[in-house]
Amino acid sequence: MEFHNDERTTDGGRPPPGSPILEALLENARNQQYLGQRLDVVGGRVDTGTLGDIVRHGPLLEALRAEPLDRREIEARLDVSRATSHRFTRWLDERGFVERVDGRFRLIGRGEAVADELLRFEANVRTVHRLAPLLDLICEDHQEFVIEPFVDARVTLAEPEDPYQPVERFVSLLNESKTFRGFNTTHMAPLALGGFHHRIFEETDTEIIDLPRIVEKLLETYPERAREAIDRGHLTLRTRDDLPYGLAIFDERVGIGGYDEATGLMQVFVDTDEPIACEWADRVYVSVKADSEPLDERKNRTRDTRSRDTS
Repeated sequence: MEFHNDERTTDGGRPPPGSPILEALLENARNQQYLGQRLDVVGGRVDTGTLGDIVRHGPLLEALRAEPLDRREIEARLDVSRATSHRFTRWLDERGFVERVDGRFRLIGRGEAVADELLRFEANVRTVHRLAPLLDLICEDHQEFVIEPFVDARVTLAEPEDPYQPVERFVSLLNESKTFRGFNTTHMAPLALGGFHHRIFEETDTEIIDLPRIVEKLLETYPERAREAIDRGHLTLRTRDDLPYGLAIFDERVGIGGYDEATGLMQVFVDTDEPIACEWADRVYVSVKADSEPLDERKNRTRDTRSRDTS
């Protein structure tokens, strides 16, 4: 499956609309900080007691979302007493969530919608907890990050006994990939990690967007090898004055890295092959690339500025 195609842009250099699912997720992410205000405008906020009641009945709603059940089946499925099953079904009737068909309770439209949103809420809260180390590191930019596609993502943390686990996971994915695109707030991997730089200089078709000082340090550390890779068209370097976090796009997976500002070391790496996550990553990358500039253009602009300053 081909996930990545950074040539797809609009005339203005921006990414085109994505799939309907991705567009819906992005719209929700853009609007979520204003949801409270919008609810206040329309009035009738749902009280916390009702919300808590729905959450407490989550297992019941999930069971009925799978299939209609009678009271005995509810008792067996949820391991509850007869009295509790009667209380459950009375609650469903009072909320207008079900209808009875051949003695079984079947969720109707509003009941199905509430069950779906409750499951989505649970999945998102679980994902937030799993991704907490990453979210804490990119907190200022997390509005650009869509939670839902990363529900099954692999999370690799730096541990006291193995502080380089996230970098090792990143490098292992790079070694399996023929192409690589990404951007970062610091070096993709420590400059002393020769295997990584051999890969991007010699084996993987690579495009990286970095902060200017990071590119300068890379060229200073590997002047000949980097320039040869650039001249062969094997490596493309672009620069941007501000970047939100670390994004890595491989052939079949995408990853996000969070870094310690003091040490510059990767503290967490989250990766997934979920198609919607890959589509989201492509869209973010194209958007960031549109506001970056090729290395040579920046060098020429810097040189021209210096010439004007000295004349």
